[in-house]
Amino acid sequence: MKGIILAGGQATRLRPLTLVTNKHLLPVYDKPMIYYPLLTLANAGIKDIMVISGKGHAGHFLELLRSGDEFGVRLSYGVQEEAGGIAQALALCKDFSDEEKIAVILGDNIFEKNVAKKAVNDFEKQEKGAKIFIKEVPDPERFGVAEINRDKIMGIEEKPNKPKGSMAVVGLYMYDNQVWNVIENLKPSGRGELEITDVNNFYIDQGIMTYEVLDGLWTDAGTFDSLYRANKIVAERNNQ
Repeated sequence: MKGIILAGGQATRLRPLTLVTNKHLLPVYDKPMIYYPLLTLANAGIKDIMVISGKGHAGHFLELLRSGDEFGVRLSYGVQEEAGGIAQALALCKDFSDEEKIAVILGDNIFEKNVAKKAVNDFEKQEKGAKIFIKEVPDPERFGVAEINRDKIMGIEEKPNKPKGSMAVVGLYMYDNQVWNVIENLKPSGRGELEITDVNNFYIDQGIMTYEVLDGLWTDAGTFDSLYRANKIVAERNNQ
């Protein structure tokens, strides 16, 4: 399985911090933010990883992470020329995937250590389809929200004004090689972006989506409040 870290976007919710740098290069306690998703994949045993960033700061990622040897991985890099959504950024990785299954992680997501190892092993054995992670959150309107009925995932609604539940889809997804055809046939949402939620709903509609309720601490770091929470979580974990 190959890994992909999506670290593009303009992070307007974190301005002025992101006026002159990429969000994923901001510090989270004692490391740059991008280290955390990279280590999540590396700790899961994924050795080939591609980092997608925006064009303004691509060189900074290369200078920081270099070949990936420091982390025990091999890194490749790609550039998202303009913000067009998570699925649009993912589409840039088709050649890199080489028809293998992929694990995709958002660059601002902070997970407990080793959270993905078992899931990666399980997904390697899954004949086809996709896997997502969900977690109960106090602010589901910021995320894709999963509708669950009798332990079956019925669908996902992207950033709903009135969420049907509190189970958010977190920023770690696993896909088989059907994903490239799905993305090719996506239409932009009302926000003008290719939504990862539409990709996930395709797999749900086909009955080949599995999911896990995430155990342990998790947060994104895309707002001032969640960036503060990420720093607090990591600081407390490191000082235990």
